Amino acid sequence: MLGQSALVGAANNPSSSRVFVYEVTGLRQNDTNDKNNYPVRRSGSVFIKVPYARMNEEMQRITRMGGTIVNISPASEASAESSSES
Repeated sequence: MLGQSALVGAANNPSSSRVFVYEVTGLRQNDTNDKNNYPVRRSGSVFIKVPYARMNEEMQRITRMGGTIVNISPASEASAESSSES
């Protein structure tokens, strides 16, 4: 019952469509991300799109990987900034 009500309410929840962009620095290769099929870049910032519902889990994952979140912005605002810089 609990899982079913969560699935039904997800479409009506305004936060389900919200996406944020994390700017992360300091990611390094370690045991947690060795399972990935690609290496982690040590230089510069990495931008990760995260749905509102997964923000907490993603923050914990980034911390375990040794990263530091330097900025969080709504995805619509981040895409507007990148297009205005072009």
